[in-house]
Amino acid sequence: MALAIQLMSSTAFAHGLSITAQGNCDAGTASISFTVTSFSPLPLLGENPDIGVYLNNVLSFHGAFVAATGNTFSGSLPAPAGSTVAVGARALAPWGDGTAPGQEAAVLVTVPSDCVVDGVGRFTGGGNQVEVAGIAKITRGLTIHCDLLLSNNLEINWDGGNNFHMLEHLNTIACFDDPTIEQKPPRAPLDTLIGHGTGRFNGVDGYDIVFTLIDAGEPGRDDKMGFVITAPGGAVVLNVPVTNLTGGNLQAHYDQPHGDNGNK
Repeated sequence: MALAIQLMSSTAFAHGLSITAQGNCDAGTASISFTVTSFSPLPLLGENPDIGVYLNNVLSFHGAFVAATGNTFSGSLPAPAGSTVAVGARALAPWGDGTAPGQEAAVLVTVPSDCVVDGVGRFTGGGNQVEVAGIAKITRGLTIHCDLLLSNNLEINWDGGNNFHMLEHLNTIACFDDPTIEQKPPRAPLDTLIGHGTGRFNGVDGYDIVFTLIDAGEPGRDDKMGFVITAPGGAVVLNVPVTNLTGGNLQAHYDQPHGDNGNK
């Protein structure tokens, strides 16, 4: 999800979203509170039955805009691991006047330092995917840690000699084990990693990336990756949805020096 407000228009009416969010720490537990608001020239046309709220590009909540409540809603969610969290909203259903969905907005929020939690595990590997604009190739040197204290290596190359490279610590990370995914072998404490970091696009600093890695077992044909690279200011440089690799392999591991001691 690009960290920018985007608008779509019908012939007569414009629709859009705005979102505000805050990181909280209550008794050592981190949470994200948020408020999502619709703007439209007419209140009834600003109604929408399904607005998704995303944490680090993961759909985490569903809300609705109703004219009687001012076309706004609020909520609170447990925060994922990391010192910052991308909090976004997206229209998932048509608007009251029939305008197509897809409008979105997002903000970055900071989690209070006494509540920041690191995940466990790491990803290695690489591969390639076919994207609408051509080929996006993820190099074999990919190494991403769930621990925010460790450095990482992610390089993406695509048509026209374009390159994005990240070596720094991630801004935020979410690592988890999806029970519907068969990750082994080898056994690992995660099968899905979602990260947000900053790197260089064609040698220029300050570009953001939000990416998803999924290890769905061997030999890798069911592994998936998706990412959005944005320029300073939020313009999208490259957006590849979460899709199967067309070559290569992604591998989840225990943190070193943990070993593989059995089946998942």
